[in-house]
Amino acid sequence: MRFLHTSDWHLGRSFHRVSMIEAQAGFLDHLVTAAREHSVDAVLVAGDVYDRAVPSLAAVELFDDALHRLAALGVPTVLISGNHDSARRLGVGAGLLGRAGIHLRTDPRHCATPVVLADRHGEIALYGLPYLEPALVKDELGARRVGHEAVLGAAMDRVRADLATRAPGTRSVVLAHAFVTGGHSSDSERDITVGGVAAVPTAVFDGVDYTALGHLHGSQRLTDRVRYSGSPLAYSFSEADHRKSVWLVDLGAGGTLTAERLDTPVPRQLARIRGRLEDLLAEPALERHTGAWVEATLTDPHRPTEPMARLAARFPHTLSLVFAPERPPEEAGPSYAQRLAGRDDQQIAEDFVTHVRGAAPDPYERAVLRDALDAVRVDNSRREVDR
Repeated sequence: MRFLHTSDWHLGRSFHRVSMIEAQAGFLDHLVTAAREHSVDAVLVAGDVYDRAVPSLAAVELFDDALHRLAALGVPTVLISGNHDSARRLGVGAGLLGRAGIHLRTDPRHCATPVVLADRHGEIALYGLPYLEPALVKDELGARRVGHEAVLGAAMDRVRADLATRAPGTRSVVLAHAFVTGGHSSDSERDITVGGVAAVPTAVFDGVDYTALGHLHGSQRLTDRVRYSGSPLAYSFSEADHRKSVWLVDLGAGGTLTAERLDTPVPRQLARIRGRLEDLLAEPALERHTGAWVEATLTDPHRPTEPMARLAARFPHTLSLVFAPERPPEEAGPSYAQRLAGRDDQQIAEDFVTHVRGAAPDPYERAVLRDALDAVRVDNSRREVDR
């Protein structure tokens, strides 16, 4: 059986205030075309269909059109909700849509109820695990503690229990939206840290033939059977070096597996340039970036006059301007942005306490900060669910 594995469409998202609706429509055209030309048996969408819990009308219309076109091809589609989606909104009409071959899995209670497809080698059970906010689903799934590994482990225990009841030789696929150990993040993913821990081990998914992951925006192979498709479009300059694609997966007899990357359309290249303004304006080698979306980091010791307007005269699609002035070693020090880069909310809060008080928080205070941050995130998740 042949699948297209994709995720993180983030329909409705912009790129530094530039609308991505046309580029997203182009990707969905490409997806439908690829499904037809490669004769796929199913499309797997591993979460973050939308960028917001309450998506724009244009985003909803794109999604609706794509589902109609896939249904018209007779290609079953299995989708799960991600941490950006409103699970309840995305799941509206799931029962009716299922009759048309569009299978929405947004309710954790149904994570062990697979979509069952068949080919000449027998049946394949596809299990959809929506994004699981630990504090909201712990009791529902019977997890022993609050945490991503605990709730995903509880969900996978249910999946394996269901799989054990099926005919010998039944192959299995799991869709999940999570941060799995070994994956590399980018700047455009929302933090899902709980209790200071976000990642779960790949071993959580042991026992299934293929795990189609979403959440991280770079296409990644964690093991032969556990992969991220990545987002089909770049949503931050940290993705400038990404090769955007979807996975074309063939699952054969006995669970044999091959996977190939299919490139997705690139609406405009990304370029990150760095140097003094006059050098950037004069350097011939940068001519190749005149048509790209540009992030310029200026190293002038003092801020130049009208830098954005001057850059835009040469690079019309300059979207981001960063200042990192070069100073003598005795004056040099990391900028505020540099101090925050790569640090999660917990680390930033602890650094603030240290800066204000002159002493780092003790273990009890760190636990209080962690609980407060987790409570805010859970409260935001509840609000999105209730909207």
